[in-house]
Amino acid sequence: MPATRTVRLNSASGRWILLATILGSSMASLDATVVSVALPRIGESLHTDVAGLQWTVNGYTLTLASFILLGGSLGDRLGRRRVFVWGIVGFALTSLLCAAAVNIEMLVGARLLQGVAGALLTPGSLALISASIDEQDQGSAIGLWSGFSGVAGAFGPLLGGGLIDLVGWRAIFLLNVPLAVVVALVATRWVPESRDPEATARLDVPGAVIVAVGLGALTMGLINAHLLLSLAGVVALAAFVVVELRSPNPLVPPALFRSRVFTAANLVTLVVYAALGGVFFLLVLQLQLVSGYSPMASGAASLPVTLLMLVLSAPAGRWAQRHGPRLPMTLGPLLAAAGVFALRRVGPDANYLTDVLPGVFVFGLGLSVLVAPLTGAVLAAVRVGEAGIASGVNNAVARTAQLLAVAALPGLAGMSGAFDDPVAFAAGFDTAMSWCAALLVAGAVIAGILLRVPRQAPDPDRVDCLPHCAGADGPALAPVEKR
Repeated sequence: MPATRTVRLNSASGRWILLATILGSSMASLDATVVSVALPRIGESLHTDVAGLQWTVNGYTLTLASFILLGGSLGDRLGRRRVFVWGIVGFALTSLLCAAAVNIEMLVGARLLQGVAGALLTPGSLALISASIDEQDQGSAIGLWSGFSGVAGAFGPLLGGGLIDLVGWRAIFLLNVPLAVVVALVATRWVPESRDPEATARLDVPGAVIVAVGLGALTMGLINAHLLLSLAGVVALAAFVVVELRSPNPLVPPALFRSRVFTAANLVTLVVYAALGGVFFLLVLQLQLVSGYSPMASGAASLPVTLLMLVLSAPAGRWAQRHGPRLPMTLGPLLAAAGVFALRRVGPDANYLTDVLPGVFVFGLGLSVLVAPLTGAVLAAVRVGEAGIASGVNNAVARTAQLLAVAALPGLAGMSGAFDDPVAFAAGFDTAMSWCAALLVAGAVIAGILLRVPRQAPDPDRVDCLPHCAGADGPALAPVEKR
């Protein structure tokens, strides 16, 4: 098909494209954060323990992480808008199934299917921005996408918590249905179709199956403290790497990792998002089970993160676009680590202003500095035609990190059997936050070391070299505005 004509962000078409991608990605982020707020009520209603709650979160994340690469490849081949809309519709249908669950097994099964729909939806949003928005505006577009998607993810707990208090936990899944209708209508009417003309027709189905089996075995082994099952998962994931290196049509093209920027950004994503997964999973449980907060109050606790990302994400994206992502990707995780370490103060009868807000504020400041430059670095390190698969790889890394953190942290911190024991849960929370802070510091170290890239000659096929290339302290690791 002919190359997609790009549009400026301030045009009517550009605003509609941005709206569709923000609303679409917001469905996934909204679902994840709202479900976390509902976990204690789900546990009470369906009579499950911490392991059941881990699977409620990880059932979705498992299939999302396993098939998001396949979703990105399908979008590049069949059309990014088409696959994006498929994911939207599937997400709405599986949300209805979650709302109808009568036991934890049915809920986890529905969440597994919901993750498959999310795998079609998630990579398409960023890929559509990269393919449809003029390169001069992509830094701002990514910043706005990050900020408003974060708004949905953080305002969601406040709205969801209110619904849980007033109606019950099933209402949080019904939120997705009207939102899906709006997104599908906007996408089909205003978003242009795009695909990678160089993509091959064959898909790496064996790779997708192997990574799903590997992540599933590793997750089950970590949750159940089963060493052999965990080792089997590690072996399967190692086999996935071998398959990808030998496949003629790999889900993860090894050539992507020839870019130091792309490799570094994904390593930072791995450790940083492991920390984020642990924080968002455990903080709402700590606030409700230990501090005595209602679902609505625990959801509202993270509101400063929303406001900070709304105000700061777009400027952070523009700054990184001009000066490179190294500084914000180093400073952001350090700020977030300080905020997470401060959250260790949250305990019984925690006062929001003195015990919760300081940590949440600094944590949100760090995320605001980090997220847009990280996303921009991933997309800027590849050709425009590879945007779908690059976005898919980065999202898969993020979801895998969150999956493994939620599976491993409760056991490592001694919280697995502490759902009905606030004292034991609080002690485990303190340990888990220390682990999460250490992971964020590790992310800052990786960014500081690996994002010092050498000056290179211009390459017209790479977004990060338009209109020129520069070193680590120069303006070149994301699309550069033309003067």
